[in-house]
Amino acid sequence: QVQLVESGGGLVQPGGSLRLSCAASGSFFSIDAMGWYRQTPRKPRELVAAISTGGTTGYATSVKGRFTISRDNAKNTVYLQMNSLMPEDTAVYYCNAKVEVVRGDQRNYWGPGTQVTVSS
Repeated sequence: QVQLVESGGGLVQPGGSLRLSCAASGSFFSIDAMGWYRQTPRKPRELVAAISTGGTTGYATSVKGRFTISRDNAKNTVYLQMNSLMPEDTAVYYCNAKVEVVRGDQRNYWGPGTQVTVSS
């Protein structure tokens, strides 16, 4: 079984920064793409940022230039550095990973989510 565990959420003032981490554990062959999504009660879950095994990244327009996604393949961990946070970034942030449980059998996994609140 594969588990994703997020950490680093919390309350921050507008203009502040937070760093989210997500570590994958369990038994698997490899981890392919990893990413961060967010969801609020008023909006469906949306992709924030994603990163390939080789380090190619992609971002939602709303976070480009403010958020940076990175990963440490040796630690099976993905990070999201969030700078210049705005109230509209308030959401539950979910980690996602495409995991090959055995070679050729890729499955989609989600973390339980971590709350990020941007408020003065």
